Amino acid sequence: MPVKVLMPALSPTMTEGTLAKWHVKEGDTVESGDVIAEIETDKATMEVEAVDEGKIGKILVSEGSENVAVNEVIALLLEEDEDESALEGADTSAASTGGGESAPAQDDAKEEKAPAADDKPAASGGDKPAPAAPVSGGERIKASPLARRIAANEGVELSGISGSGPRGRIVKRDIEAALSSKPAEKEAASEEKKSDAAPAAAPAASGWNPDLTGLPEYEEIPNSGMRKTIARRLTESKQQVPHFYLTVDCELDNLLATRKQLNEKAGEGVKISVNDFVIRAVSLALKKVPAANSIWTDKATLQCKKQDISVAVAIEGGLITPVVRDAGSKGLAEISSEMKALAGKARDGKLKPEDYQGGTFSVSNLGMFGIKDFSAIINPPQGCILAIGAGEQRPVVKDGALAIATVMTCTLSVDHRAVDGAVGAEFMAEFKKLIEDPLSMLL
Repeated sequence: MPVKVLMPALSPTMTEGTLAKWHVKEGDTVESGDVIAEIETDKATMEVEAVDEGKIGKILVSEGSENVAVNEVIALLLEEDEDESALEGADTSAASTGGGESAPAQDDAKEEKAPAADDKPAASGGDKPAPAAPVSGGERIKASPLARRIAANEGVELSGISGSGPRGRIVKRDIEAALSSKPAEKEAASEEKKSDAAPAAAPAASGWNPDLTGLPEYEEIPNSGMRKTIARRLTESKQQVPHFYLTVDCELDNLLATRKQLNEKAGEGVKISVNDFVIRAVSLALKKVPAANSIWTDKATLQCKKQDISVAVAIEGGLITPVVRDAGSKGLAEISSEMKALAGKARDGKLKPEDYQGGTFSVSNLGMFGIKDFSAIINPPQGCILAIGAGEQRPVVKDGALAIATVMTCTLSVDHRAVDGAVGAEFMAEFKKLIEDPLSMLL
């Protein structure tokens, strides 16, 4: 019978999306790994690859369709021994969360063939096979080797997870979805279990209908899923997170001179930017002031042990924050290379969920647009975001005399529930020290 091609869940928060473009048409033959469609999620436009090989028998959801639910059947794939007659009476009902004959997203296509049930458990961090999936009610739970390995390392029980892979198999993205529903310390803290005493959630952004009386002629541009998500999350952040702001002016002349020397000596293709120095300085300052690398939950304040820095990147229709993982352990050249790759993927719509999910601290730099200073809105669940303005020549007083220096204004937006004023001030002092003495970042 024809294989159902389903609307994939490309991120744990995705419930529906827009089928932006088909790369195939009915009658085309596809192989595993071929790009067949582009899906617009609440974060980005992402490519979907075929998992099975066969011929596109019927396209059920047309190009440009909005609000297509996750797991809705979008096409039917004819297998090698089937022809168009197999489409008659084919089941096109949406699959349950557990899957059916669904075609999963591209991550499952790259996972290994499931091993036999007598595979031995793997040692933590090793390359041996992961432990076999546990048995529930006498029936072995279906899970890919990669999914079992991640679940074993993260302490996730497979029995409580519904699989979205072929025939209900648990795959990597199902484990990632389960992990993302927990706070960083992997303790359950679901948003659905917020205290009854908490204020009511802000109304959805789509419910905002201002009075348009008297407006001149205008063009109506439909809000994309990304635009709606940005509106909803930032409205909730501004209404529910108690922001306060700390601003410092940093002199950049030493940093600019050091940057010039490093770029002259660097190999071909390496060009360190001021933003790379900022990311490095933020990560080192967080190492010195770890209390600033914190996230608030009703149960506990989570002080993160690594510096995963989210960096705002403007893309068509909005912005996204790819993450430089463990930036505190990386040098300037590595940060620069990784940031260029992430920014390129973001602008091309090629980011995967693991590229932008998570993050412990955000940086938003508008200096390249000539913005002198601004205050950014915190990106929940993070506790802080640092806004970077343009470096410009300003009069300063040095040793009692007037002088000229290149100065950059930086403003830290802080969630007062997680980070106190003194902690934020200590972080900003360390950040300023690093920016003004860039050689200390190279030690």
